[in-house]
Amino acid sequence: MKILYVEDNDDNIYMLERRLKRAGFTILIARDGAEGVAMAGAEQPDLILMDMGLPIVDGWEATRQIKAAEQTKHIPVIALTANAMSGDREKALAAGCDDFDTKPVELDRLLGKIQALKPGAPAS
Repeated sequence: MKILYVEDNDDNIYMLERRLKRAGFTILIARDGAEGVAMAGAEQPDLILMDMGLPIVDGWEATRQIKAAEQTKHIPVIALTANAMSGDREKALAAGCDDFDTKPVELDRLLGKIQALKPGAPAS
């Protein structure tokens, strides 16, 4: 399974990329929302992990663009955000995200969300 991880923080990239690769995933990295939108179209990942606090184009707008484009609207997006505030989950879902998780990432919880959204997973 190919995952596009859109994140601007080097420490977060290092930690999560390593852990997801060990879990058997192929990981692509985009460092801002604009690059994430472009890579989603070019690479057609199976799933996108989207940081919401990104430079250039934030994760909210990047998700809206991905979900508005015919060639990428089918790709599941999991929002990732630090310092989650009340209403952030609803805001993420309204932007088009398929699920929401908080940072720091709890790997087992995130893996469960990835498995639930992977192509061919039974609808819940």
